[in-house]
Amino acid sequence: MVDAFAREREMAVDLVRAALAKGASAAEAYLAEEEELVIEVRDERVEDLKIARERGIGLRVLQGQRLGFAYVTGWSPASFARLAEEAVANAGAASVDPYYTLPPPAVYAQDLDLYDQQMEEVPLAAKIDLALALERAGRDYDPRVRLTESCNYEEHRFRVVLANSQGLVAAYRGSNCGLEAVLVASANGDNETGFHFQYSLKYAALNPEEVGRKAAAKAVQMLGARPITPRRVPVVMDPYVAVNFLGVLAPSFSADAVQKGRSLLADKLEQRVGGRSVNIVDDGLLPGGLASAPFDGEGVPSRRNLLVEQGVLRGFLHNSYTAAKAGTVSTGNAARGSFRSIPTVGTTNFYLAAGDAAPEALLGQVSTGLYLTQVMGMHTANPVSGDFSVGAAGCLIEHGKLTTPVRGITVAGNILDILEAIEACGHDLTFVAGRGAPSILVGRLTISG
Repeated sequence: MVDAFAREREMAVDLVRAALAKGASAAEAYLAEEEELVIEVRDERVEDLKIARERGIGLRVLQGQRLGFAYVTGWSPASFARLAEEAVANAGAASVDPYYTLPPPAVYAQDLDLYDQQMEEVPLAAKIDLALALERAGRDYDPRVRLTESCNYEEHRFRVVLANSQGLVAAYRGSNCGLEAVLVASANGDNETGFHFQYSLKYAALNPEEVGRKAAAKAVQMLGARPITPRRVPVVMDPYVAVNFLGVLAPSFSADAVQKGRSLLADKLEQRVGGRSVNIVDDGLLPGGLASAPFDGEGVPSRRNLLVEQGVLRGFLHNSYTAAKAGTVSTGNAARGSFRSIPTVGTTNFYLAAGDAAPEALLGQVSTGLYLTQVMGMHTANPVSGDFSVGAAGCLIEHGKLTTPVRGITVAGNILDILEAIEACGHDLTFVAGRGAPSILVGRLTISG
């Protein structure tokens, strides 16, 4: 791998030189290679197995104050001249924008431990067995768990090399893996679905028995669920549900959204936007974080950004472009979906920080309310206004205890109202890929039957 990195660093530098030779005033080469494995099992056999590999180069160039971009799948020095010509030609056709810039070399974190060699060495048969063990644990939990909707093992391994004409040359590799189980329990004509998941940077950390049992338990818990009458009550949100609501808010922290007038937080800097227990962080260096990396999509060192402190909005996320436009510095949040695109602004490990309370203690604070375990249709929420109205399911809370399961309900409101109504956060911070949240107690939420 060291030899491959050395060769690819040299290729990236050569491509930058080729772009400068073709008339670019500045250039950046982004090389990426990814391998994905997905194993899906159902009824004790492999239903689907996918192995995908992809690599390519994106070339971003500046010609004065004009930006050009081009990419190619695969890489070969023979294609560099053509790629450089295309990127420079695209710059010539672009409009003038004075805020495009490329970052200089920097010092990067070296101890993030992002690559798991074991994941590469474990044979495919063992990974299939892991997926089968996941399903078996769920199906054995209770005889009412009668159907597997999906049980998956997934892994991603990748490497990135970036060079620019400022003298920056950097590279890293990473890997991650995960288990996901969706199971169906049936009784008296009622079918209920339960799901659970686990993601990790380390293969050895995966626990198929726990994931399978928790998915099954959630399905069984919902048997007999019924609708309820409309009400406005305190709500405790499961971490998965809290992550979904946090996802609606995430785009509003982008400086790009702020500058384009598309952020509901745009005019609220240094103002209170949530309860005092609300602390929201974006941390590109989080130990064990699936979105951790030594640098962002354009080579700026990753860092921890405190966005909301005790309910007060402290800042936004920037890449080099939005930072130049705002007269500030990049926060290390240039997001790059692949080599096919230029950097935008995005989150890394974005999360609502944990509190001190046990989840059971949050339930204990509610005399009559609702424990939310599922939300459906969150993609329909409006990230600009923060308004939402989504389907939901969960359990009634009566005298601090979970009682009757409920479904066929709708929860509605505004994401800022939820932030302001958060009274306490649990200590069970849980990540769903790059976003995380603990259980939360929301003082009031409108529930429709």
